[in-house]
Amino acid sequence: MRKKSILMIFVLLNVIGLVANIYCGSASIAIGDITDVLTGKDIGNSAISYIVIHSRIPASVTALLTGASLGVCGLLLQSYFRNPLAGPSILGITSGANLAVAICTLGFGMISGFTLTMSAMAGAMLILLILLCLSKIVRQTITLLIVGILISYLTNAIITLLNYYSTAEGVQSLLIWGMGNFNGVGSANLLLFCLLNLMGIGMSVFLIKPLNGWMLGQQYAANLGISIARTRLLTLATTGLLSAVTTAYCGPIAFVGLSVPHVARMMMKTDNHRSLLPASALLGAFCTSICLFISTLPSGGKLLPINALTPILGIPVIIYVILCKKN
Repeated sequence: MRKKSILMIFVLLNVIGLVANIYCGSASIAIGDITDVLTGKDIGNSAISYIVIHSRIPASVTALLTGASLGVCGLLLQSYFRNPLAGPSILGITSGANLAVAICTLGFGMISGFTLTMSAMAGAMLILLILLCLSKIVRQTITLLIVGILISYLTNAIITLLNYYSTAEGVQSLLIWGMGNFNGVGSANLLLFCLLNLMGIGMSVFLIKPLNGWMLGQQYAANLGISIARTRLLTLATTGLLSAVTTAYCGPIAFVGLSVPHVARMMMKTDNHRSLLPASALLGAFCTSICLFISTLPSGGKLLPINALTPILGIPVIIYVILCKKN
């Protein structure tokens, strides 16, 4: 009963966050006008209708799904690798997206939103394909984790070289993309973004039972009839898909996937993924909704970078986890 109550509170908080992000923003709009737009009334102002329908609603939904996806990614990776500091960027998938965007912006001068999105998706999925191939050769989870870290270092080294030989405009474009942004998913791309994220979250449901056994040890899981190879493949595919989609559309959002699962464990007081999975998804969605709300507080149409806000929420959690592990 207690766990269900906590989950219901999370759902309520996300509804409040969604409404707050639709009704509040960097542009000052009367509450009555926003309500009229949402109910389909003609207010005689196309600019307000455009802001609400094509900007605030897509950004609010994007923030919710991005946080949910990253929370699920972090939980799956921390459980699979049995490492409290594993996160969506640990396997180098996010770095693959960064490298692809860097090649487009710094190497070819392509800075359009569609080009960056598609290149980030291609880079992330390429790294995922490499990891899936390596997973058939590398049997130890810790070895696969090290390979992901090495891929991250390699891609970051290439990005550094590209920055060194690039123009100031290209470096600035890459820097802005790397700050994170929930406004990159317009109404035209919202449906595809939702479908891809919901598909990845749906895939994670099939990992609840395997990961519950996995937490007790790989040999114990095998004795329960859990397929080690299938669990590895599905974990990599799920986290790869969710990481690729969120990074491609929103940039590399930091600390959410790393910190949210720990907060979910502390609040749910269990290691059962039947409770942790929805808790991580809902809590991650609420955290990114808060970040979106704070990012729109400056007036004049300016938005704060999302990655300037997520460390404020995530770093204290990580420090707490490290201190608890030490004690």
